[in-house]
Amino acid sequence: MVEISRRGMMLVLSSPSGAGKTSISRRLLAEDDDIVMSVSATTRPPRPGEIDGKDYYFYDPDTFAEMVKNGEFLEHATVFDNSYGTPKKPVWDALDRGQDVLFDVDWQGTRKLRESAREHLVSVFILPPSIDELERRLKGRGQDSDEVVAGRMARAKSEMSHYAEYDYIVVNDDLDASVDSVKAILKAERLNQERQTGLVDFVRGMGVEG
Repeated sequence: MVEISRRGMMLVLSSPSGAGKTSISRRLLAEDDDIVMSVSATTRPPRPGEIDGKDYYFYDPDTFAEMVKNGEFLEHATVFDNSYGTPKKPVWDALDRGQDVLFDVDWQGTRKLRESAREHLVSVFILPPSIDELERRLKGRGQDSDEVVAGRMARAKSEMSHYAEYDYIVVNDDLDASVDSVKAILKAERLNQERQTGLVDFVRGMGVEG
């Protein structure tokens, strides 16, 4: 099989809570060696069992602020007095190696990534098959009170209103089919002419000038 070198892409998966984004992400990471999870940076202290560089990059507030000042993040935000961000260098290094980087961010994070790296970004929004099914899934977890579920449902409707900002939409009625759909998106985007950095040399090697 002919291999043509390529530059990786930034694959964003977004969805309301309960739509299946996490399950799809786990399957992609387990079944595709050419995709890695983006690791965020944060100023919050590590929780028990968390590993620096694997779960998060842990920085003190001054270091984080200096990185922001130097433009070292693709996106960043402050949530509940802690700062979070996506460092550029590990992402660029992965893309240069031909690896794709998976991002688990909401529509606001996706907007920021689009502003800073649109040419590398492929965005997918995961929708539930129905609002009733989404509520059933959230209640079926058995982890949240009715009040918390109601809050998640309200946020879900707000999040889903931004679906049109994404390149692709996958309705997660069946997990296996949804994983296959995202894999198909990956396969097609990997063949994008602009990402195939070795294509010109490959074609010229056949005596073709273009």
